[in-house]
Parts: sequence; C-alpha cells; structure tokens
Amino acid sequence: MTVSVSRGTLPGLQVQELISWTASTFYAMVLVSKLNSFYCYFCSFYPDEDIIQVFLSFQDVNHMVIFGFGFFLTFLKRYGFSSTGFNLLIVVLGVQCSMLVEGLLVFFLQRENEDGLKRITKAVVSITAVVISTGAVLGKTNPLQFILMTVVEIIVFRMSRWINNRFLQVPDNISMMHVHLFGAYFGLAVSSRFSEPSPRSEKNASTPKSDLLSMLGTLFLWVFWPSFNSVLAVKDKSKAIYNTYFALAVSAVTAFVLSVLTTKDGKFRMTHIHSAVLAGGVTVGYAAHSIKYPWIAMILGLLASVVTILGSYCLQRCLNPALKIHDSSGVHFTFGLPGVLGALAQVILLVIKNWTNLTRLGYLVMLHVGAFCLTISVALITGFITGLILNLKLFKTIPVSKYFEDQFYWEFPHLAVGF
Repeated sequence: MTVSVSRGTLPGLQVQELISWTASTFYAMVLVSKLNSFYCYFCSFYPDEDIIQVFLSFQDVNHMVIFGFGFFLTFLKRYGFSSTGFNLLIVVLGVQCSMLVEGLLVFFLQRENEDGLKRITKAVVSITAVVISTGAVLGKTNPLQFILMTVVEIIVFRMSRWINNRFLQVPDNISMMHVHLFGAYFGLAVSSRFSEPSPRSEKNASTPKSDLLSMLGTLFLWVFWPSFNSVLAVKDKSKAIYNTYFALAVSAVTAFVLSVLTTKDGKFRMTHIHSAVLAGGVTVGYAAHSIKYPWIAMILGLLASVVTILGSYCLQRCLNPALKIHDSSGVHFTFGLPGVLGALAQVILLVIKNWTNLTRLGYLVMLHVGAFCLTISVALITGFITGLILNLKLFKTIPVSKYFEDQFYWEFPHLAVGF
C-alpha cells in the first residue's frame, strides 16, 4: 500500500514512521525545556524571578536558532547532514566570536560590562544573521568558507550595530532587529560571487521527506518567535509577545489562503507555507514592543505574508535571473522583504505617534531611515567583498557539479541513492 504525494511516492509505513519520529522529537524538546526550567529554579542558590525569566527567554531563542534553523534548512534532498551539522558549527562558533567582540568593545571603549546571561543572549540573537546568510549560499560553500563567513559577518554586524547605537541613537533592541535585513542582504551579496547551479540539477530539489523535516523547523521557529522579538525589549515585553503572536497567526492564515489562490490546481504549496508563515514575526519585530493595538500587528502580518508570496514570484522570475543571483533557500523573500516592510512600518508608526511634535519628528525619521539604509549598505558591500575572498583558490571553492551534495563532506555507511 502506498501514499501518493505531489513529488513522488513513498511507502506508507515510512511516512508514518517519519511523522511519529517528528512528533516524538517535538515532545522531547518540550520535555527538555521544562526540565531545564525546573533545574534553573531549584538549583539556583539565590532564586530570582528576573534571572529565571531571562534564562527562559534565552533558552527559547537558543532552541529557535539550533533546532528551528537547523531543520528549516533541510529542504534539499541530499544536503540534510550538512544543513543541520554546519548550522550547529556556525552557531557555536559565532556565539563565541560575538562574545569576544563584545568583550573587546567593553575593554577599548570603557563601557559598562553587562550581565553574562544578557551578553550571551545578544550573541545568540546576533548569530541569526549568519544563519540567514547561510540559507542564501546553502550547498555551495565548504566548511572552511562557512567559518570565515561567520567570523567576518559577526564582526561587521556588531560594528554596524555600534554605529547605529552611537551615532544614530537607535535603541539597542531595535538595532538588533536589523539582524534579518543584514543577514538576508549579506547572504545575497556573497551568493552573487558563486556560480549558479544548472537548472536541470537533480540535487537542487526537495523530496516529501526533506520538505517535512524543513516544515518541522518552521514550526519550531513559529513557536519561539515571540520570545525572539521580546527577549531584548527593555519594557513592555508582554506587549511584544502578544503582538508577535497575532502577526504570526495572521501571516499563517494568509499564507494558506494565498497558496490556494496562486496555484493552478487549487492545492497548498509547501514552499509558500514554509516561508510565509514566518513573515509576520520578521516584520513586526521592529515595533512589537510599541504597538498599542493588536489589529495593527495583524495588518502587518497580513502584508508580510502577501509580500513574501508575491515577492517570491517576482524575484524568481525577474530579479534573480537579471542579477544572476541564486538564492538557495529564498532568504530574500522570507527575511529580506519582510524586514524592509517592518523597517518602513516602524517609521510610519513613529510618524503617527509624534505627529504633534513636528520639530522632533523629522529628526527621528531621519535617524531610523538612516539606520535602515546603513544596515543594508554595509551588508551588501561587505557581503560582496566576503564573496570575493571566499572564491580565492586558497579556500578550494566547490565545483558546480558537487553543489548540494552531503557525500562531499560526510562519511556514509552506504551509498546516497534515494537519500
């Protein structure tokens, strides 16, 4: 007995086992999360609700980066080992690098040293930029290139945030939300320096199994995104949480509706659901803590999902072929365009809020627009330069014929036929 799917046929037993394993993994992660919470509470010598709350938020963001993005990038049928394995390597290396850069800034600028848990939380949030950039060059870079890209991007992103904080007076929690913009456009600039894969490449495709694992990553990201948007909020954390949730909920509903309306046979398309359900969380991140009414967040979630799905059509058919950029996982319309929408929405909400104070309004708008443009400009310029460096012979660039192939890096006990 077989179960028919859109991209092929799998034995029904394998599908049931895969679904069972996916559910078991999710419940195991929830159990581990609860056990860690209990450990933090009972084993602390000085129980402090603030410390426990910060730890729980850090734990959510850490799960999001490790499990969420780790599975999110497993859509390629022969690149699952590399997607999850290299993601872990990038995250742990990037967090250490970010902590080192932060320590150097504290030392040289004579700044006040922050609490260690808050510093590592910022480091985990910052590494999201590198993970997003990885999606643009997924399957085309080797581990050495990944490591170099991680170190360079973390340093440049921290310098970009420092300029925004020091000279443009952008609050730290808002400048951190530029992580989506920076990651997306840095990755696209790096990807522009790599050869495009053949349109007929069989490895540059997904299977029902890889799509299901990738959707598992989307679910992890969706669940933990409210913690991501609220973890660095100085005040109104609860407001950031429920605004993010409503934006995510509306973007998910909109994604399902648009997916049916934009397909010829009226069926849902997994690529739409995979990316558009997260767009609301990206867009609302800039202003989640300051939006007073949930319906505003819901509108942003709706617009974000529309921009993501319609943008994917325009970019894949018009922009990408013209600029010769191959975006492996579609980070431009998953994180880049929703990030641009969120930055513009923040400026519009700022204008509405300070409409009565025209003298201060122009100054605030100029600062936030400047920070937005600076982030994209720095990401594109440094990403382009990084892409040129990564293509030097020293780093042994992968030939196009070896793109999207796990066996080039990992030891298999069997051949990868049907993998």
